[in-house]
Amino acid sequence: MWLYLAGAVMLELNVLSFAAHQDLAIGHLSAAIALSAGLLTYFVVDDLTFERVHLYTYDLFAERVGFKLGWGCLIFYPYFYCVGLWARADEPDPHAPVWLLVLAGLVFAAGWTLARGANLQKFLFKRNPTARAFGLLEPRAIGDAERTLLCGGFWAAARHINYLGEILIAVGITLALDAPGDAVAWLYPLYYIGLLVPRQIDDDRRCAAKYGALWDEYRARVRWRIVPGIY
Repeated sequence: MWLYLAGAVMLELNVLSFAAHQDLAIGHLSAAIALSAGLLTYFVVDDLTFERVHLYTYDLFAERVGFKLGWGCLIFYPYFYCVGLWARADEPDPHAPVWLLVLAGLVFAAGWTLARGANLQKFLFKRNPTARAFGLLEPRAIGDAERTLLCGGFWAAARHINYLGEILIAVGITLALDAPGDAVAWLYPLYYIGLLVPRQIDDDRRCAAKYGALWDEYRARVRWRIVPGIY
């Protein structure tokens, strides 16, 4: 939990630094940089508000606390997640059209709903398997004498629907920068795709070994891996 906290604080300091850099350089903050920095700030605040949910995620169940988590939280995460601001803060004044800023906000909101909603639903299910998540979603699950798998609500759409949410969050933050031709700005969402697709494959392999026939039944009920109707 300390590693997550330290990384989040470092990331937010970098986000604010890039915004301040543009303000000092051109005398004001452009709408593109302001929105992207604002969405990243929301991302950090939300992450810390629901920090206990991290204790129920793949990071700790599969990867444990070690070099990857330590290096990721203290070195990679604080500097790479704001790579779009790093690439665009020196622009004289990115004049992003209003429709693009609105679209960026909507994509981010959709991603946050999927990621936060799915992770919270799983968190609530693990703490009380019989309760309705958010007072709305029935705790649909399959199980045997020892184990259960959640397959209702968000988790009925895809086996890793939260991964789609994480990717959309990154796309929304990058869209706000109005950087269609800036390859560096798009490294953040591309990184998520490169990280989460192999992680999904590895997690499916682990679950198949752990749950056996129960996992086969779960896959029959929830066909899609990350993107409903596509993958």
